[in-house]
Amino acid sequence: MSNTITLREIIQDDLPIFFEHQLDPEAAKMAAFPSREKETFMAHWAKIMANENVINRTILFNGQVAGNVASFEMEGEREVCYWIGREFWGLGIASESLKQLLGQEVRRPLFAHVAKHNVASRRVLEKCGFVVIREDKWKPDPNQDEVEEFILTLK
Repeated sequence: MSNTITLREIIQDDLPIFFEHQLDPEAAKMAAFPSREKETFMAHWAKIMANENVINRTILFNGQVAGNVASFEMEGEREVCYWIGREFWGLGIASESLKQLLGQEVRRPLFAHVAKHNVASRRVLEKCGFVVIREDKWKPDPNQDEVEEFILTLK
């Protein structure tokens, strides 16, 4: 049987799964983004889901919720991001999901940020045609160290 990767609209039942995904310490470390408390997480998602300018999809792998992928505007630039549950890493899900999203998101240029230490995520972006245009540093949280990142674009 072949593995099927599909995108669909996000539903409320997906949010507890996304919450668990972002709690994974290894995933948070790779994303260089701190996990949120449940109340903060749910408030963030309520805001995202109410924003008509955001394209946000649940990623299904053989019918199971594997993560999410999105396109949104931040500081005047159109960005993409994705989060895959760790149990689904290494299966080509991020690459295929981003490729599918790029078929739905026609605006260009698109931008993406990836922590320098997250080699797999950079590879996903490059497979989908993104190229590194600069490097930067940012502080995801006042209690965390600065994170070095690559900024990529797709024209």
